[in-house]
Amino acid sequence: MPEQKEYILTPEGKAELEAELDHLKNVTRKEVSEKIKEARSFGDLSENAEYDEAKKEQAEVETKIQNIEHMLKYAQVIDSTQMQSDTVTPGSKVTLKLMGDEVTYTIVGASEADPYKNKVSYESPVGAAVLNHKEGEKVVAQTPAGNLDIEIIKIEK
Repeated sequence: MPEQKEYILTPEGKAELEAELDHLKNVTRKEVSEKIKEARSFGDLSENAEYDEAKKEQAEVETKIQNIEHMLKYAQVIDSTQMQSDTVTPGSKVTLKLMGDEVTYTIVGASEADPYKNKVSYESPVGAAVLNHKEGEKVVAQTPAGNLDIEIIKIEK
């Protein structure tokens, strides 16, 4: 049997997934069920676009529920009390010097990555380059656009 992928999550990321799962199960499912019920009342299902669309939406919601349940089942939640404060690890908040600018990122698992919220995956080129390095070190990230020089300015838990 193949090994299950482990999903690294921050406590906040786990809470967000649990809230999304709760909403999908208790709100979205009911809304989609009502759409199906309403579409059925329109008659002939073989030519009923509203029914087809509602059933498609139902399948998407159920798939999303299954994916989140799977992620939560195999989640490894980062314990900030066990994090090293002098080394970049998942869960670390790091200030980096990139292309002359300082930027602060939180290093997270792939499922939580959101560059618009300054959350980068430890599997991304930048995250992988700084992982397991210390303040003051200079590293190179190999990105699709070419090599990127990075200096680790500050690490926080």
